[in-house]
Amino acid sequence: MFLKRISFGINLYTFSLVFFLISICFLFGKPVLAATGNSYQNEETGQLVNLVDDAAELIRTKGEDAFKDFRVPDSRWRKGETYIFVVDTEGNMMVNIDASLEGKNQMQLKDINGKLIIKGIIETATTYPDKPAGWYHYEWFVPGDLLPRWKSSYVKVVKAPSGKSYVVGSGMYNDSMERAFVVDEVKDAIKQIDMKGADAFPLFHDPIGRFIVKNSYIFVFDMNGVVLVNSAFPILEGKNLLDMKDTNGKQLIREMINLVQTEGSGWLDYMWPKPGDSVSTQKSAYVSKAKIGDQWVLVGSGVYLADAPRSATVAGKMTATELMNLVREGAAVFEEKGEASYHEFRQKGTKWFNGDTYFFVWDTNGTRLFFAPDPGIEGRNMRDLKDNIGRPIGQMIIDTGTSPSGEGWINYMYPEPGNIFPTWKSTFVKRVTFPSGEKRIIGSGVYNMRMDKAIIEDVVNRAAGLVSANGEKAFDSLRDKQGPFVFMDTYVFVNSPDGTELVNPAQPSLEGKNLMDVKDLKGKTLVKDYITAAMEKGSAWVEYYWYLPGQNTSALKQTFVKKVESGDKTYIVGSGFYPNN
Repeated sequence: MFLKRISFGINLYTFSLVFFLISICFLFGKPVLAATGNSYQNEETGQLVNLVDDAAELIRTKGEDAFKDFRVPDSRWRKGETYIFVVDTEGNMMVNIDASLEGKNQMQLKDINGKLIIKGIIETATTYPDKPAGWYHYEWFVPGDLLPRWKSSYVKVVKAPSGKSYVVGSGMYNDSMERAFVVDEVKDAIKQIDMKGADAFPLFHDPIGRFIVKNSYIFVFDMNGVVLVNSAFPILEGKNLLDMKDTNGKQLIREMINLVQTEGSGWLDYMWPKPGDSVSTQKSAYVSKAKIGDQWVLVGSGVYLADAPRSATVAGKMTATELMNLVREGAAVFEEKGEASYHEFRQKGTKWFNGDTYFFVWDTNGTRLFFAPDPGIEGRNMRDLKDNIGRPIGQMIIDTGTSPSGEGWINYMYPEPGNIFPTWKSTFVKRVTFPSGEKRIIGSGVYNMRMDKAIIEDVVNRAAGLVSANGEKAFDSLRDKQGPFVFMDTYVFVNSPDGTELVNPAQPSLEGKNLMDVKDLKGKTLVKDYITAAMEKGSAWVEYYWYLPGQNTSALKQTFVKKVESGDKTYIVGSGFYPNN
């Protein structure tokens, strides 16, 4: 009897609690129950999901009559940057904050990278019968703003009383990737593998598909650690990375495989440098298992989440200025002693050969004459050498060494010694004259070198020289994403003195537009300011606040600009970096 009373008391308490929660939901909407069911880090993300769910319910009950509600300014459905949009499953825009899009088929609407927005949104909501909602990510313009930003839209398919189906959604210009976005991406990839097997792999490589989002991408391993898919570094495919370790020595691939074998799916944290960073930041990967025929595979995606911890600053990492000075000092030795100095440059533990920093010597045709770590590979022509993402390292070294300045930086992706995974390496090369009179190209590099002003000034000066000599004919070289003027999060831009953007490989949609009145995130007229500085001083450093690449987070950006004359035309050439990123 005593036990029955306890049981009855617990049930009565549970009933009261549930009744209370339901009452709260009726009074205030769905935030309490939604918060317990979602794993969103940002409250705004959960609120957006609730907004779309409620809009879908309105269409389900009121049908097309709900559309006029969604168009009311400053209502729940349309406030600030957040608004409800509706398309039918054929791609016809029914509701959008941009009225010019309504009543037209938008199936071919693309973002600035060529990603099909409406097609992707419809596929996200309708591809899988058991998954009528999901996330789609693309770059889009903030209402009333000139520049596109990354947008994450939650979309859901719903059937109206008329029997017609619509996809309703809303988006947010989010600061960073949510864990839920990554989980959704991996589950979507697994569903594709379930349907198509290995034939799904090309979808994960598509640069304008839905599986490459900001800096996240799908990877697939077999259970022995062999890479089946790595859309960021296809050169790794077919290689066994079972023993690969993170920067703290964690065997991340082994741990990922163990995780999916024991738990089916889950999160794994590890330390890895962000592109262009000299220290490691915690990276989080969501991994799960899928089956291709009778073979189990691991499917995952990794991201740097907001507020991810970073390692302590790496001691002894050379700065760009220090490496430049080292190479110039080495150049003096080579010019004095020539080949007789090779023995000196092979000595480990000296300033010439310290850890992963060492010298090489090429002739101007690309033949490797000296390579401190391995004399056995000397004598080979390296003109056609490419890095792990196809950048022509060999040709860039030759072009830089034979340029009028005779020196400069090249940046490329290459594995550190003993590691198979590529990372950014910055190498400074310089043309020298040996005692024999022969011209040689020497150089030395550092992995994960922190970006600084020395590298930016070098790339701008070289770009300026190209523009001065060739005018607009140089622009295609500046736009080339495999060339020396676009690397990490750095690129060269060109403006006319009146503020018209002429070259912008990061945001091609800006080319041809006048940006003179564009303001930074604190109201500073950045374009006007740097054009004025360049025109008055010839060259100058300017500072302003801008969005971090791939994010919507404000950060200080420092930009170097230079005035360039070519024939009767004047150009402003510049490039910038985020010193605190």
